[in-house]
Amino acid sequence: MTRKIYVVRHGQTQFNFERKLQGQCNSALTDKGAEQARLVGLKLNEHLVGRDYKVYASSLGRAVQTAHIICEQIGHAKEHLIEDARLQEFGLGHWEEKTIMELEEAFPDLLAERDWILKAPESESYDAVKSRLLHWLSDAPDSHDLVVVSHGLTGIVLRGILLDMSYDDVWQLDLPQDAFFVVENGTVTRVECG
Repeated sequence: MTRKIYVVRHGQTQFNFERKLQGQCNSALTDKGAEQARLVGLKLNEHLVGRDYKVYASSLGRAVQTAHIICEQIGHAKEHLIEDARLQEFGLGHWEEKTIMELEEAFPDLLAERDWILKAPESESYDAVKSRLLHWLSDAPDSHDLVVVSHGLTGIVLRGILLDMSYDDVWQLDLPQDAFFVVENGTVTRVECG
């Protein structure tokens, strides 16, 4: 049986709702975010029946909160959830807790580039995030499917690694909170959960 990796982004947070950058700071899920996590869990449950899997989450609160809701839906004991700091979101330096509106006012052309987020002063680099994800993957078991509850940007880098994508192609990927991605044998399937 080929290993499948399920890449999940946390549900909507208060900061997402306010269009505020989180990075490695945290805000709690909104009611909508909790419902997104529940629906992802229900759909994931259909995919995991009869398969051996482990559930991993970024150690940031919003990912853990999402993973706990998913665990309830798939019948996976929360105590068996594996939290790992290597799955955390990019550190966004001085832009953490800034709103997109504030940044657009300060830098009018900022959003023209898909990877604009990496222009944040003191931000964690793409290569640093890729390196910690590769390190995590090298430690993950080959014998189990992996459910990975992470973040928007970290999630696209992980998908890029698993699909052997170029830097530019990674930044074309979307970051849904109401879908997840199943990666198997170098192919990806998007699963809608709305």
